[in-house]
Amino acid sequence: MKLNIGVDIDGTITDPYYWLKYINMYFKTELKPEHIVKFNICEILNIEEQDYLEFYDMHGEEMHSDNIIRDNAKEVLNKLHEDHNIYYITARPEKFKKVTEEWLYSNELPKAPVHMMGHHNKVEKARELNCDFFVEDRYRNSVFLAKEGIKVLMLDTNYNRYPLISNMERVYNWNDIYNHIVVKI
Repeated sequence: MKLNIGVDIDGTITDPYYWLKYINMYFKTELKPEHIVKFNICEILNIEEQDYLEFYDMHGEEMHSDNIIRDNAKEVLNKLHEDHNIYYITARPEKFKKVTEEWLYSNELPKAPVHMMGHHNKVEKARELNCDFFVEDRYRNSVFLAKEGIKVLMLDTNYNRYPLISNMERVYNWNDIYNHIVVKI
């Protein structure tokens, strides 16, 4: 049975903390992964959203071209892509589509559609694509997707350690993701 698998990029395919060096340089902080216990970086830095948006506008392209890929993401996604449909669904804005695709393909990830949402609400796109599974790191997105009946594989991070609901599974690496999907078929 061919499945439709939605895959977020930041924090799922990429290391969830790759961007910290940029944040630390720009905001003159010394944040480490263990400090990132909330998804909203503005709350952690105690800054206004506009300050973050200025930073992101200035450094987003460089950050997205300098991502660090998670262990086994390439191998697992390519293996899944042999038998299933992969859809990249990211909150990144459209202006970063070129750098996003270049990074995905330079890291030998499957050539698959890239949907630049420009916001965090991925439910409508996941429904449109008939996603059977969705790989995500943001807790709030995971809850919304799970409530829509989509099976969510939430990659564990410091900022998403909240109770799971029905249709959500916590996974710790890409091998876990592969096993969850293959076992469910």
